[in-house]
Amino acid sequence: MVQSAPKVLTVNEFISHYGECDRYELIDGELIEMEPTGPHEQVSALIGRKLNVEIDRQDLSYFIPHRCLIKLLGTETAFRPDLIVLDQTQLINEPLWQQEPVITSANSIKLIAEVVSTNWQNDYARKAEDYALLGVPEYWIVDFLGIGGRQYIGKPKQPTVTICTLIEDEYQKRLFQNNEKLISPIFPNLQLTAQKIFTAVQPVSK
Repeated sequence: MVQSAPKVLTVNEFISHYGECDRYELIDGELIEMEPTGPHEQVSALIGRKLNVEIDRQDLSYFIPHRCLIKLLGTETAFRPDLIVLDQTQLINEPLWQQEPVITSANSIKLIAEVVSTNWQNDYARKAEDYALLGVPEYWIVDFLGIGGRQYIGKPKQPTVTICTLIEDEYQKRLFQNNEKLISPIFPNLQLTAQKIFTAVQPVSK
């Protein structure tokens, strides 16, 4: 039996049909199903909680939306980050925001974090390239399972947080493991270690 090629979607079609469904994002017109596990969500939640504390402590005009898409203009790609920090003072310049939680400009974005799962190649390669081209100033790759390629997290492989800082139009990457304190240009006073993130998936003793 000959299988037909998957239908290529435009970004507008994707937003219309899947914009409110957290299970999908669009890459080059291809519908990509996201399969987050429970531990994946625990890690995302811990990072969001820690960053929200820092946002409140500094009384910043930032917030972390529950649901958000990033539309890459000129492409048929719309990413759905695991966590994104937005600057609400910039949203007035977002053409879609009043109708849909869709971001098109890096001026609105302070930080993106992706929690690595089985499709780790997208997080380390494709998204790192596209977020840099868009101009996202800070990008975290949170590999709590240590499953990324050795060219990304070293050998032996182990749980790693990679913080990518945009310098001109390229990311400078720094790896954090074990009890190393994360260094975030966006949140310079953040008190958070890589290990603290990884413990989010450890059972809590009674």
